[in-house]
Amino acid sequence: MKSRIITLITDFGTADTYAGVMKGVILSINAIAMVVDITHEIAPQDVWGACFALHTAYPWFPKKTIHLVVVDPGVGSERRPLLIETKNYFFIGPDNGVFSAVLAGQGKKSVYKITDSAFLLPEVSATFHGRDVFAPIAAHLAKGIPPSRMGTVVSDYVRLDWPQPMAVKAGTVEGQILHIDRFGNLITNFSRPYVRELTGGSDFYVRYAGKSINQVVPSYAYAKPGQLCSVFGSSNFLEIAVAGGSAAALLKARRGDPVMLLKK
Repeated sequence: MKSRIITLITDFGTADTYAGVMKGVILSINAIAMVVDITHEIAPQDVWGACFALHTAYPWFPKKTIHLVVVDPGVGSERRPLLIETKNYFFIGPDNGVFSAVLAGQGKKSVYKITDSAFLLPEVSATFHGRDVFAPIAAHLAKGIPPSRMGTVVSDYVRLDWPQPMAVKAGTVEGQILHIDRFGNLITNFSRPYVRELTGGSDFYVRYAGKSINQVVPSYAYAKPGQLCSVFGSSNFLEIAVAGGSAAALLKARRGDPVMLLKK
């Protein structure tokens, strides 16, 4: 039996035992599974934060990796447990929009509502489906059980709107802050390909919180300490940053704030 990678994204943190217990369940069913922690530091019940984290992380893993996401404020309710198969990956977690970016992309094959209790733990808690539902499904999938044996196909799954930049006038668009990382960098929804198409390779600048940020640098090190700049980060989105500091603290930024991009 081949080993298969299972990744974990949760809002469990590391102070409690939840993440470790999920790993224990996976390894009890499939001892050779390779479990990788992407992050357990999603803010509690932050479905959008988990959606963004998954979007920026999953493509870097080998084909056939199983991505397990448990940020589940609706646990124990009527929300459905999902198993998604795409051309290159599998995704497991709650039907609450956490897979919106994945489902908007190309390569989707099937979305299943998990229904077969034979692949769950014998007793399912109303508050810990990560342990009793999602972890066992991931472990069985890693053993080669086909998704079609574990559920029924659905098409009415929950989708969150992925924010898209909007044209204000010729050469000017409004976007927003998608994510603020632990360094205080403000990650916008202006992707590198989008900016290239908008500007035709011409110079541009960003306006946010009453400030015009004219310096676009190849990396943070090209700006002077304490200087505001913009840079295309590792996720290929344009970021607003402060060299050696925190743009979030300096500008009192919040996720969802509007950002303007203007062609010079």
